[in-house]
Amino acid sequence: MSPSPLTAQQVATWRDQLSRGCEGDAEELIDVIAELEDLVSAARAVQAEATVKFDAARRATEAAAGRSARRQGRGVAGEIALARKESHHRGQSLLGLAKVLTSEMPHTLARLRDGSLNEFRATILARETGCLDKEARITLDEELCADPKGLVGVGTKELLGRVRRRVATLDPAAVAKRARRAERERRVALRPAPDTMTYLTGLLPMAKGVAAFAALTKAAEAAIADGDPRTKGQLMADLLLARVTGVPDTGTVEQSPAVPVTINITLPATTLAGGHEPGIITANGVTGDVIPAETARLLAAHALSAGVGAWFRQLYTNPLGRLLALTSKQRCFPDGLAELLEIQGQGICATPWCDAPIRHNDHITPYDLGGPTTHANGQGLCEACNHTKQTNGWHQIAGSIHERPTVTTITPTGHRYQATSPAPPGWPESWPHRLDISWRDAVA
Repeated sequence: MSPSPLTAQQVATWRDQLSRGCEGDAEELIDVIAELEDLVSAARAVQAEATVKFDAARRATEAAAGRSARRQGRGVAGEIALARKESHHRGQSLLGLAKVLTSEMPHTLARLRDGSLNEFRATILARETGCLDKEARITLDEELCADPKGLVGVGTKELLGRVRRRVATLDPAAVAKRARRAERERRVALRPAPDTMTYLTGLLPMAKGVAAFAALTKAAEAAIADGDPRTKGQLMADLLLARVTGVPDTGTVEQSPAVPVTINITLPATTLAGGHEPGIITANGVTGDVIPAETARLLAAHALSAGVGAWFRQLYTNPLGRLLALTSKQRCFPDGLAELLEIQGQGICATPWCDAPIRHNDHITPYDLGGPTTHANGQGLCEACNHTKQTNGWHQIAGSIHERPTVTTITPTGHRYQATSPAPPGWPESWPHRLDISWRDAVA
């Protein structure tokens, strides 16, 4: 007699058992750690299988309803992302990985199930074989993962080297074609770093990236040889800024001329008067990051004293941390209201667990259904999440908790996911810093 299929209630029961913690001597505890690691991998394998079955079920339902094949399954990645508490982009990647593992890489899926591979390494195998045709991919999957003993002690870097060598041997033309396609995806990105710093990264072809790094290294080493007291890393960072902006390198960050930018600083009115409440800064695509009160005052003073085109928008909050609302009769959000929505969300997509930058301003209650173009009915979303919520069966409800805007997203399965906007500066310490409540609640 075959075992009964796995149910959500069974998984919840196991989770409750795990929440009791563990105890034992050193040998027992290390065994628990190892078994839990294998359990996580096995769970990921089951998630992959469930993902593919869910996708098939959703497409079958939509086909029966008369939806065209081209439009079937459009919201699946979004539902997967919410269920796994991930961004929409990550949900799309997980859906693609699940399809590949179940249809073309059964041995990799088996090694994930028995704990020989974790999800990250399985993803590497799927990604690096993406340029191969189905037959070649199946062949490589069998070569590398049919025998679990062949993966014992193999680290991520070694596994990556193995798969890349075999891919280059099986189809060198496909590897060359992928490299040419990758060059078209070169770009520069900016993201927040701790302590009011930021990461400026460039995705470049290997030769050009090495050349740029070598040039900065050579210039920094020459400056050190001439007696510059800065470290090599500091010099390379300062030289990069100088060469990109055209602003001369003055030797220290404090003495560097101000660069013309537009910076939004959201802060309580008491901060500029000497208070200690931190603010939130967004600037030129940098998603919201906490900025100390003293730093906010120094930024404003530096810009004013420098006399350059640096614009600071200070958005003051009331004692409850609420931003001022704007309204409009337009269907599209005007620039001022769009900026307010972006600042309210600190530059981050309003969908739960999605940390992509805001690209679209969207009505919570659709304009076509009578939703007004107002601050209360607006939200900032990334492009993928905005397109997903337009899919049939998705709808949202606006609300608030202690004057902080909330949005409840209801997916076609009836599951609800509620998100609360990030805590603004001045949020009362007696209340929770974040009231984000994200859950799944099947509608009866």
